[in-house]
Amino acid sequence: MVRARGLRKSFGTEGKGEGVFEAVRGIDLEVRRGEAFGFLGPNGAGKSSTMRMVAAVSPVTAGELRILGLDPATDGAAIRARLGVCPQEDTLDTELDVRDNLVVYARYFGIGRAAARARADELLELVSLADKARAKVDDLSGGMKRRLTIARSLVNRPDLLLLDEPTTGLDPQARHVLWDQLFRLKQQGVTLVITTHYMDEAEQLCDRLVVMDKGVVAAEGSPAELIRQHSSREVAELRFGHAGGDGPDPHELHAEQVADLADRVEVLPDRLLVYTADGDAVVEAVHARGLRPVATLVRRSTLEDVFLRLTGRTLVD
Repeated sequence: MVRARGLRKSFGTEGKGEGVFEAVRGIDLEVRRGEAFGFLGPNGAGKSSTMRMVAAVSPVTAGELRILGLDPATDGAAIRARLGVCPQEDTLDTELDVRDNLVVYARYFGIGRAAARARADELLELVSLADKARAKVDDLSGGMKRRLTIARSLVNRPDLLLLDEPTTGLDPQARHVLWDQLFRLKQQGVTLVITTHYMDEAEQLCDRLVVMDKGVVAAEGSPAELIRQHSSREVAELRFGHAGGDGPDPHELHAEQVADLADRVEVLPDRLLVYTADGDAVVEAVHARGLRPVATLVRRSTLEDVFLRLTGRTLVD
């Protein structure tokens, strides 16, 4: 569905008083038919630039890109006709009611009036908004607006659905409703390409994903493969009380004392993260050495552990 080789995207022009910024620096990837493929990465990693090239709305600077077997440089209109795009921000028409937002959008794809109305009703049922068909957009909750935006992206029965941060700003209940609907779409054969900042969302939805950082692919695989390759099976979180004043950080002091128990130890301001195959055994060994953390937690490794290890904990502007 998507194939990229040495894909690059640059902004700016040399010799015109502005520097050249390379947002995407030679990435390779493939999205297979019927899968949910994810892009993870901090701000500035190149995710949005890559998605805009895949959406055939931003030209490729260098490398090869094929969408649905077509070249976006020459077949952009044909590609866009077969894509569905759910942008990060809702861009619904507040002058129209819920149903007409879908009907009017369907007309842009050359769908006849009667077929557009039938498709709108079908999609409102799909996203559980049939009872809001004549409501104003401004009267919808945030979760309802996102569901309507996703419904709108499906009016042309796309082969490939691009979703940019689909659940940003939603409460947990609304997020889970959207996850269920996206899973059903995948079951129906729609290929999904998703960018998200939510690691649990990526684990729930994505069959495979790439972690991007500074314009390159830092890792690729299924969520389980990435956790296996870049983290441990479990993480023991140990919190030690601070003595106060200007004394040494107890977490720094204790990190050396538990280093031999772990594959890796990470020191945070409020706790130690001990990466290990058996978190309970680590906690027992820590107590056997006379160390007394004020709180302990043993959990499985997650994509967030992988993400932070690959991209760092420093805030990127």
